[in-house]
Amino acid sequence: MKRRTVLAVFLALATPGMGVAQAAQTAILYKNPQCECCDAYAKVLQRSGIPVTVTPTATLTALKREHGVPEALQGCHTLLINGYVVEGHVPVAQVKRLLAERPAIKGISLPGMPAGSPGMDGEKTEPFTIYEIGDGDPKVFARE
Repeated sequence: MKRRTVLAVFLALATPGMGVAQAAQTAILYKNPQCECCDAYAKVLQRSGIPVTVTPTATLTALKREHGVPEALQGCHTLLINGYVVEGHVPVAQVKRLLAERPAIKGISLPGMPAGSPGMDGEKTEPFTIYEIGDGDPKVFARE
């Protein structure tokens, strides 16, 4: 199984014309078992062409720490996708941008659980600030 996943990712990245959805075969969303907004976020990703496996875990905080997510940038759930960590309810356009541009960072984050973000109820009241997860102070990746 693992060999097949590695091969699929290699072929997707090496084959011209392959889209983000096809390259995103390794997307795993880790969440607290009781959280429903995480499931809603996974559905948003899937509707946007990013296949994702949802994995409930009781060790989410340790997983975030293992992947270098600072406490100030932590969100509701953690998505591991093509070598990146995507923390929280990051808009799909920014996930796709991350995968297309492949910057030299650990990942991106929309901290907290902002109302109106993908998978969250409520109205968006201000632009979302998505941060880079790297080795220094957080930098803005996008405002949306």
